[in-house]
Amino acid sequence: MSRRKARELAMHLVYQLSLKNAVGQEIVENYYEAREIPVENECEFDTLKLSDNDLQYITSTVMLIEENIKEIDSYIEKYSRGWKVARIGRVELAIMRIAIFEMLNREDVPNASAINEAIELSKIYCEDKSRAFINGVLGNIQREIEA
Repeated sequence: MSRRKARELAMHLVYQLSLKNAVGQEIVENYYEAREIPVENECEFDTLKLSDNDLQYITSTVMLIEENIKEIDSYIEKYSRGWKVARIGRVELAIMRIAIFEMLNREDVPNASAINEAIELSKIYCEDKSRAFINGVLGNIQREIEA
């Protein structure tokens, strides 16, 4: 699996964090358990071959985002110009949380790449105006981090 697909899958799981009263560990475990059960109408993620690196990336991303959610969300609120996290779409929020997590914690992912990957995900899952919003927020965060 490519890092892009692993990131996309992680985004789906981070999205679930905002919808359920479950903790990250449960969400990750439930996903891995569900993959082992044959499903009549499989989604594309059910048939992906996950390497150990993919599993580690997905698991650590979900778990560490959950652990650092207040810090990550404070960046979002700071640069979303009057929008509280509760008002932001859950998909957009999940995409930004992953990008911010990568910018703050993943030395193997350049900040510009984290933003680019967030924009690529938003092209699949969001409207055009959301893409501009995500790009603006993440660009401001990148400038702060790199200052």
